Amino acid sequence: MKIMIRRSPETGLCIYVPKKDLEEPIVESEFATLWGGWIKIANGWVLELPELAADTRLPITVEARKRSEEE
Repeated sequence: MKIMIRRSPETGLCIYVPKKDLEEPIVESEFATLWGGWIKIANGWVLELPELAADTRLPITVEARKRSEEE
C-alpha cells in the first residue's frame, strides 16, 4: 500500500494512508533511520518499509507492506 511519511510538529513522525483516509503517528520503529525495517503506528498496524538512504528527505510517499497479525 502507498503511504506518505512526514514530520509533524505536534506528533513527530506520522503516516498518511490515502486509500483509507488514515493519519496516525509512528509510535515505534525497528531502526532509528526508519528505512528497511518495520514501524508500528498508533492504531496497532505494523508496516514494513523499503530500503532507502538514511538521509532521505521527508515528506515522501513509499510502498509499504502491512504485516499480518501472526508475524
